[in-house]
Amino acid sequence: MSVNYGSKRIVVGAHYGLRDWLAQRVTGALMALFTLVVLAQVIFTSGPIGYEQWAGIFAPQWMKFLTFAVIVALLWHVWVGVRDIFMDYIQPVGIRLSLQVFAIVWLVGCAGWAVQVLWRL
Repeated sequence: MSVNYGSKRIVVGAHYGLRDWLAQRVTGALMALFTLVVLAQVIFTSGPIGYEQWAGIFAPQWMKFLTFAVIVALLWHVWVGVRDIFMDYIQPVGIRLSLQVFAIVWLVGCAGWAVQVLWRL
């Protein structure tokens, strides 16, 4: 009688586990921190908030870098969530692949637009 204790288990679906769970938490924390920074800047801005004040908040290079990091974190956060939803609930492989490609193209387009707005390219 032979017992094979060393065989690897094959897991299908969204099997990324701890890495994706941690990515969701880290990107969520970064977005929450960014929200607090922007909120603090808005609260401590004197006078009415207009275009000049908003442009002034995002004008420093450190704020542009932080905003860019949050944009990347947001895109990664969205991709992990959407990919897991597609893998869990869309069973036909062709439809799931099409939706994933569409989501990637959409997110890359959003990233390009965000960078254009941030740096006025």
